[in-house]
Amino acid sequence: MTQLAPLAKEVDENKVTPGVLGFIVFAVMALAVWGLMKSMNRHMRKVDFKESTSEKEPVGAGAGVEGKRPDGEK
Repeated sequence: MTQLAPLAKEVDENKVTPGVLGFIVFAVMALAVWGLMKSMNRHMRKVDFKESTSEKEPVGAGAGVEGKRPDGEK
């Protein structure tokens, strides 16, 4: 970090700029976002969005005895 301080002094004192350090931070953040998007794209390709009809349970199938709620009340 102290090695980058002399690079910031080369800029005119009357101008406000992000400098070299600002560019490096922005570039690192851009590369991190690109890597995350690439990883998300890989994971999303593995997801099967189509639901098979043979595995689909009928409505209320896991509710126990018909006519009763799972918590035991009618």
